[in-house]
Amino acid sequence: MELNGAAAIVTGGASGIGRATAKRLATDGVKVLVVDLDLAGAQDVANEVGGAAFGADVSDPAATDAAFVKCVDTFGKVDIAFLNAGIAIGISNLENLNDADYRRIMGVNVDAVVFGLRSALKTMENNGAVVATASLAGLIPFPPDPIYDLTKHAVVGLIRSVAPTLIARGITANCINPGMTDTNILSPEAKKMLAEADFPIMDAGQIAEAVMHALTSGETGQCFVCQPGIEPVAYQFRDVPGPRTEAGRGRRPPNMDPS
Repeated sequence: MELNGAAAIVTGGASGIGRATAKRLATDGVKVLVVDLDLAGAQDVANEVGGAAFGADVSDPAATDAAFVKCVDTFGKVDIAFLNAGIAIGISNLENLNDADYRRIMGVNVDAVVFGLRSALKTMENNGAVVATASLAGLIPFPPDPIYDLTKHAVVGLIRSVAPTLIARGITANCINPGMTDTNILSPEAKKMLAEADFPIMDAGQIAEAVMHALTSGETGQCFVCQPGIEPVAYQFRDVPGPRTEAGRGRRPPNMDPS
């Protein structure tokens, strides 16, 4: 897609991957609405990139709708939705999981992506792009934080399932799946442990480049794995074995799209 003059909304844009991506988009002439619960932080980034800011809890559907309306009111359109807001809770033993933490992480990591995607499709013209931040944890087990892992698998499943339904509108939908990245999600203790193990940690700018790749690749329904030292690469999912019948090998299920 043509980036110069496009309008983008970036959730979780006050810090980390969101901030880096807002800045990277702006270098290609994209007008950016920076959305974050931290309005002051979002405004700081907006000032840096010559964009606009909006304070919102994106786990609230009304607030998400309002953010997309703000983007249209400010820039006249929405071409790009980068659904990036996310948190971790760092609880490995589910016996220690309380209801409030569970609802909070599901709200930010799953509900916000669903609501953001819905709002994007209401406001986006044809030939737009949606990118959601998942994680390498959305493709593999992650025992240190199983609920975080659950939420990122959910994002992967949602984007892969929705992408084919948007092809007729010319809208692409992809995930980025970063490995260990230097953001607020990584605790100081985790960063120290990784450093002592000489395990490479990516900076947010590297992930912003992966977002740009997802936007400009022309592909859809992909999960772009981001790891130190390699270019973003689309993860290759294995096919599920089909049923066997008297006629021999089974077939894929029929297209059950109700539309």
